[in-house]
Amino acid sequence: MALVSLPSSCSCAPTSSSSNRLLPPSLPPSISVAAGSRRGLPAGGTGALALPATPGRRGKAVQSLSSFSSFLPSFFKNNKGKEDEEKAARLKEELLAAIAPLDRGSEATPEDKDRVDQIARQLEEASPAKDPLKSDLLNGKWELLYTTSTSILQPQRPKFLRPNGTIYQAINTDTLRAQNMETWPYFNQVTANLVPLSSRRVAVKFDYFKIFSLIQIKAPGSGKGELEITYLDEELRVSRGDKGNLFVLKMVDPTYRVPL
Repeated sequence: MALVSLPSSCSCAPTSSSSNRLLPPSLPPSISVAAGSRRGLPAGGTGALALPATPGRRGKAVQSLSSFSSFLPSFFKNNKGKEDEEKAARLKEELLAAIAPLDRGSEATPEDKDRVDQIARQLEEASPAKDPLKSDLLNGKWELLYTTSTSILQPQRPKFLRPNGTIYQAINTDTLRAQNMETWPYFNQVTANLVPLSSRRVAVKFDYFKIFSLIQIKAPGSGKGELEITYLDEELRVSRGDKGNLFVLKMVDPTYRVPL
């Protein structure tokens, strides 16, 4: 630290003996700020000039360390976000490749189902939407790419009597409505009300069915279930039902809204 001293001829130096008694005999009339500060000398009473201390190397080092430490949380957060995005993109490609030859799941062997489930679980861990029921990404019409639900696939029927056309599911978070739509050959529909149980799980209570898109039938009271949204982005959604069924869907029309 630099020393700042006053010459003995300075007019501000006191001359009274009472003031000089505060100085040890070994100190010269010119008193440094550093020495005066350490010995508790009163400012202006002994010739010591009280000046604010200038930060030295230690102060600068502490300041730099503090700035670096505040940078670390955002640095690691940004890195983790980027890693999750890259992981999700890789797993999405892997999942789509695994389900492509399985005819929505109707041709899946037990080994195929296990492999798809393992990939889906890894993808769910990297979901960018942590509260999917609060996300606008959920709204719209989704195409079913894969499921383990036998009530949808109807594997016990001859192949020509199974749902062969595209199957859709639509969800509206603003009205809490959902709709499943089959196409060729039956064009059946079912509409349901949703009751949120958490930020990612809903209770599903079916409202009415439409046979061949014409004949409307009120759903029985037993027509209910639960659905959990486990992965969601602007392109892909993974959901799991209360009976353990897995659903993989892709967005086809974000503007579609379920009829009230």
